[in-house]
Amino acid sequence: MIRTILRSAALLMSAAPGLAMAQQAPWNAKDMPVSHRDRVYASEQFSNTVSVTDPADNRLLGVIKLGDPQPMNFSPLYKGQVLVHGLGFSPDGKTLAVVSIGSNAVSWIDTATNTVKHTTYVGRSPHEAFFTPNGKEVWVTVRGEDYIAVLDPTTYKETGRIKTPGGPGMTIFSPDGRYGYVCSSFNPVLAVFDVATHAQVGQVAQPSPFCPNIAATPDGKQVWFTLKDIGKTVAFDARPPFAILKVLDTGPITNHVNFARTAKGQFAYVTVGGENAVKVFRTSDFAPVATIPVGKMPHGVWPSGDGRRIYVGLENADELAAIDTAGNTVVATVPVGQAPQAIAYVSNAVPTGPGTDNLQPLGTAGKALHLTMGPIGGKGTASSITLFDQGIIQVVQSAVTGLQPKKPYMLVLTANADGSGAVEPLANFMSNPAGAAIVNASGPIRQIVQGSTATPRRFLAVAEVVNGAPGRIVQVQRD
Repeated sequence: MIRTILRSAALLMSAAPGLAMAQQAPWNAKDMPVSHRDRVYASEQFSNTVSVTDPADNRLLGVIKLGDPQPMNFSPLYKGQVLVHGLGFSPDGKTLAVVSIGSNAVSWIDTATNTVKHTTYVGRSPHEAFFTPNGKEVWVTVRGEDYIAVLDPTTYKETGRIKTPGGPGMTIFSPDGRYGYVCSSFNPVLAVFDVATHAQVGQVAQPSPFCPNIAATPDGKQVWFTLKDIGKTVAFDARPPFAILKVLDTGPITNHVNFARTAKGQFAYVTVGGENAVKVFRTSDFAPVATIPVGKMPHGVWPSGDGRRIYVGLENADELAAIDTAGNTVVATVPVGQAPQAIAYVSNAVPTGPGTDNLQPLGTAGKALHLTMGPIGGKGTASSITLFDQGIIQVVQSAVTGLQPKKPYMLVLTANADGSGAVEPLANFMSNPAGAAIVNASGPIRQIVQGSTATPRRFLAVAEVVNGAPGRIVQVQRD
């Protein structure tokens, strides 16, 4: 009788999501409670660092410096990394694969010591690198070309290439390791490959060309991908014939998606940069569950090993936000480096010791000025602007929303706070189909917008383009 009761209890626990046998993406691993042995990593593209956070107390431990900021990285003799962006990790949690877009590099980092073991250089503008579930291969999407570079994680060498449509954005694998799903950033087609043979076995039509991110549900039944240019998220069947299940309108600058499996079910968390929010959907019926304000331009997202937390990188706030999935509220924020992109939560990354060797303090990697712009008159959605310090100059990045779709605009400086007076162009850009854009510029802009006795203050703004010149001002700096 006692054996029967114990057997029934074990079966109940294995069937109920959120209990001891629940599984989190991407490695089909059993629940692992948050501990001081875990780490949250964020790749930061303007400070060229990887930040390391202890999730047990949401405390930044330090950063791994992979490169220098501007203008040091302009030198022809420069050897560091540029635009640290993508982030993957091995199934055993011992190795990070960090992709630097500007230097075409994959840096292999030992999680126990925070040291770079090797650097592998691949083709033009790689985006993300992910280990296969058996840990034997790393697939790097070479977005500036038309293939996946397959790397051996023991020799760090490229062992083959898998042909894809031009501009592969990211690969995610089914939890059982059978399929590799590769979305595109330049073509409206997602390709599905057999991992063992590298043969293409299917494809899925993308409603638009620009997919930056893709994730598989912990139960292995669905795959979701985001479309940054049109503000949508697509869910499709993870098994042949890979049919589309749902297309969701998620919002302008839809960035990344990931999942948490909890006692309440399985949920998708989608970062929407243009709304400064994370949107939550139930995967069983795709119903919206919550919209969580998190801060300026959420980008990367990853669950803790037990699904009780979701970590989000805030690209224009230089912070990591921790969400409690039970109440879908932000419970902590952590300062990190400049413009965090991909996020990875690695359970038991540091099995022994403090795990703080070779880390550096945040220092100048955390220096930035955060502003907003909005429509003339003060009404309407605010666009975020961040000026990331690079010494005497700054990298300026603005997540602009509320524009007319597919129209040319300029980021400019105006003489007056209401947008009037002399106008000086900084950068041309085109709004995407969702009426949003991410625009970048570089220069001593902080000194100009703050003003001094020697330099009259100027104001950042967005202008329409008329015959190649600045036209009507549509948004102006509010701070």
